[in-house]
Order: sequence, then structure tokens, then C-alpha cells
Amino acid sequence: MTAPGLQRLENELRTLKSVERPAVIRAIAEARSHGDLSENAEYHAARERQSFIEGRIAELEEIVSAVEVIDPSMLTGEHVKFGAHVRVVDEETERETTYQIVGVHEADIKAARLSISAPLAKALIGKKVGDSISVPAPGGDRSYEILSIKFM
Repeated sequence: MTAPGLQRLENELRTLKSVERPAVIRAIAEARSHGDLSENAEYHAARERQSFIEGRIAELEEIVSAVEVIDPSMLTGEHVKFGAHVRVVDEETERETTYQIVGVHEADIKAARLSISAPLAKALIGKKVGDSISVPAPGGDRSYEILSIKFM
């Protein structure tokens, strides 16, 4: 995982523990004060939210405790690997896009952070500038050419 990815997860964990958890505990207490819990929709919704928050906290704690941080700026080479910023062109549409290859837990396609386990990332790993790759897609295979590889 990259350092910014770890920071995002730690921020989420901190928010869940210091803001969300206390808020849901207050919501449960307030819902209890309304009486009969068997027909209390607010109580059941708050308990469901609490269950989600506690599950996410446990998940994030496990991830954060086991993560290995890699600094892409310390990497070099001519081949695509974890942390690389890869500029590709879709050979059919001529559309250029730049992706960073990141860990599974920090992937965000809208921010151009591509999970190392994504089909496109798997196809890119080990390739170099000028190589063409083919990636299976729902509408048929897509072909991309690698235009540049940067580690920053």
C-alpha cells in the first residue's frame, strides 16, 4: 500500500472511532428511551448502523496492522510495477488515461488509482513503454498501448 492510501484508511478509522461510534451510541440510548424496543424502528436502525461501524472498525484495524507501505518515489525501472503511474492509450478510441497501480484497499477508479488485482493492472504489470496489451472487457477485448511509466 502507498503512504497516502494508508493515511486515508487511518483517517477513516479515526473518524469511525471518535465520531461515528459515539454518535450511534447516543442514537441507541435515545431510541431506548422511547419505550418498546420490539416496534422501535429508530432503535433497530441505530443497532444496524452500530453493527456496520464495529465491523468496519475491525476490518480497518486488521488492514492497518498488517499493511506494508511502499514509497513509489523510491522505485525505478522500465517495467510497470506496483506504485507506477502508467499513461496508456486505448488503441480503438485513441483516448489517453493515466493510472497509478495501488493496493486493493486504496483503489479508486474515479481518482485514477487502479487496484493491483484489476484486470487492466494485471495486464500492465511487467510491461514497458511501447508494449501493447489486451484486456478482456464486457463489450469485448480492449487494447492499450503503454505511453509512459513514472514512479513518483
